[in-house]
Amino acid sequence: MVWNIWHTTEKDISVASSEMMISGVTSRYASALFDLAKAEKKIPAVEKDLGRFDALLQGSDSLKRLVVSPVFSADDQSSAIDAILTKAKITGLVGNFIRVVARNRRLFAMQDMLTAFRELAAKHRGEVTADVTVAHKLTAGQTKELKAALKSVVGKEVTLNVTVDSSILGGMIVKVGSRQIDTSIKTRLSSLKLALKEVG
Repeated sequence: MVWNIWHTTEKDISVASSEMMISGVTSRYASALFDLAKAEKKIPAVEKDLGRFDALLQGSDSLKRLVVSPVFSADDQSSAIDAILTKAKITGLVGNFIRVVARNRRLFAMQDMLTAFRELAAKHRGEVTADVTVAHKLTAGQTKELKAALKSVVGKEVTLNVTVDSSILGGMIVKVGSRQIDTSIKTRLSSLKLALKEVG
């Protein structure tokens, strides 16, 4: 049964097959989840639940600390994550997946796992993934407009992997494959400071 994977060790997870030959712990976990989601025909549902957990991460500094800090024990992390998942009603594949990640002390890589899963799902649908960093959360209208603009450039449907980072002040940073467009205010200010130094 596919559920046996949730009762295995990290070493066992590493044998999961994937359509993408990608390496590392992050990729192995993401690939294992993707293979299960594909086998059960639940890729959209899994993406939705991962998005909900990602929103919780983005919106809570205390949860971010729990995820990345080595101060918390595996038991502390597992107990806290279990309570969060229960409250958010995140169950099934995603709920079990996140619990395994917590139990194996890999929560610090969760954000990368989310990104890797989205990339696998996008490739499966014949889409392109764009990593977008913004200072503030995008509205539904802005998201739609950005997707349309990127589609006109790359010629394919685009899946957005959005990260909110207030340190860029405003604007956005968009990366599609090897191409990156940086219109952040932070970068503009850095360029302005450099230009002023050269003038001075």
